[in-house]
Amino acid sequence: MATLDAFGLVCADMAESVRFYRLLGLDIPDGAETEQHVDIELGGGVRLMLDTIELVKSFSEWEPASGGHRMGLAFRCDDPDDVDRLHAAVTAAGYASVLEPFDAFWGQRYATVADPDANPVDLYAALPTTS
Repeated sequence: MATLDAFGLVCADMAESVRFYRLLGLDIPDGAETEQHVDIELGGGVRLMLDTIELVKSFSEWEPASGGHRMGLAFRCDDPDDVDRLHAAVTAAGYASVLEPFDAFWGQRYATVADPDANPVDLYAALPTTS
């Protein structure tokens, strides 16, 4: 039997990727900006691994995906206002908005930004329920 242990992203610029994911609240050790590989503990025994293109190409024939993204990440926010605040902070830091925050019909405040390698990163929180 296998257990999901980690998600990996290949990064064109480690410093920019570290900066982006720190904005989203991930606890990334100081000095990670200059590393070729970074493990980020996400809780629940799962890690996010960031690897530079150079490192990945040193042991494989890796090529970037073409024709669109191959994966995405989603960050649950504490409340709908947090989605707006985080989206504003990320875009103010110079990263692209893919979807502006909106109230989705499925009951969430929802937005999408792009990380430095154009991977979509969803931001969401449950909308208050009305009775």
